Amino acid sequence: MAEVARRAFVIGHPIAHSRSPMIHGHWLKTLGLDGSYRAIDVAPQDLGAFLSSLAECGFAGGNVTIPHKEAAFAAVGRCDEAAEAIGAINTLWFEDGILCGGNTDAYGFAANLDARAPGWAANGPAVVLGAGGAARAVVHALKARGVADIRIANRTLARAESLAARFGAGISAHASGALADLLGDAGLLVNTTSLGMQGKEGGGDLPADPALLPAHALVTDIVYVPLETPLLAAARRRGLKTVDGLGMLLHQAVPGFERWFGHRPQVTAELRALIVADLGGAA
Repeated sequence: MAEVARRAFVIGHPIAHSRSPMIHGHWLKTLGLDGSYRAIDVAPQDLGAFLSSLAECGFAGGNVTIPHKEAAFAAVGRCDEAAEAIGAINTLWFEDGILCGGNTDAYGFAANLDARAPGWAANGPAVVLGAGGAARAVVHALKARGVADIRIANRTLARAESLAARFGAGISAHASGALADLLGDAGLLVNTTSLGMQGKEGGGDLPADPALLPAHALVTDIVYVPLETPLLAAARRRGLKTVDGLGMLLHQAVPGFERWFGHRPQVTAELRALIVADLGGAA
């Protein structure tokens, strides 16, 4: 009997902008697998019904993006360790008939830096800009890699304090106005805010001044549209090592694909070039 083609998805609201179907479609094609992956727009009020129908509709699982990550976390029957720590999920699959949730954002963040800046975790203190869901994933990744001094800077100090309390020892909270003091000995600067994102108000503003960093510092931005954000451009002009956010998107997709389709895909230069071309930018 022929094996039934496996089906997966990404849900969000809106979702038409997602590059995930292009990423997973590339892997299905290059690996010669019979399967499908598609984007589905699910409004918040319809999330519960959608999740309840997954098995009946024949889905092996899928990805979850804004605004559903936290609501889906509350709806699944079982979570992995990263999802529990972060409080949100981006990946769904079934185990023994139970809908499970995981978070691969932290994995994707670390794997991107591993590929583009090997040894990054030994750089020294890390400054994380922002205190939202993406910052939770980044802080989890930093702690898992043994970064002992993580400084969260956010416009609203209370949100930074809440995030610091969530992860405990080695994490400190600061208002954005303290950045001049925080950056002087920092070895890693991570922007998790939307400042610099194409189409966002204040998109040309810098969330921090890379001129305040030491010469050995690494600067990374989880934003990937544009591929080189104003922060990364300023850091490059300063002579600092930079890593864009596209690799995080590519690497976070790997574990889910492996769960649904049974093969672990590779993040290759060919895949990166495919997505860069779709973004209309240079690698």
